[in-house]
Amino acid sequence: MTSAASRTELRALLDELHDAASARIASIDETLAELRADRGSDVADDEHDPEGVTLSAEWARAVGIEEAARREIAEIDDAVQRWEDGTYGVCIDCGRGIPLARLRVRPFATRCVSCAEKAGA
Repeated sequence: MTSAASRTELRALLDELHDAASARIASIDETLAELRADRGSDVADDEHDPEGVTLSAEWARAVGIEEAARREIAEIDDAVQRWEDGTYGVCIDCGRGIPLARLRVRPFATRCVSCAEKAGA
């Protein structure tokens, strides 16, 4: 698959991405807590507030970002599990190695480029 140095680089990248996604989740959790506090028990109609983005819209945006970060963490955790199992960097369809260039761009990839194209992924 790859050299030892490349494997170390990729594992560090997975750890870095995991930390970054975890930090995004923590930040979004703070934002959601602030929105919850701003809203409080007030059920006023913020949908027609002429001063900008509504609390509801901001809430939906924050929840979407948090869900995306959680999906990313799940993909990274799966990649780390493959790392520990010794199957990291091996295409799940054809069994060949996933090129280093692809893993650098998408370190949690499970398919080589050819198989990913066939799968529409």
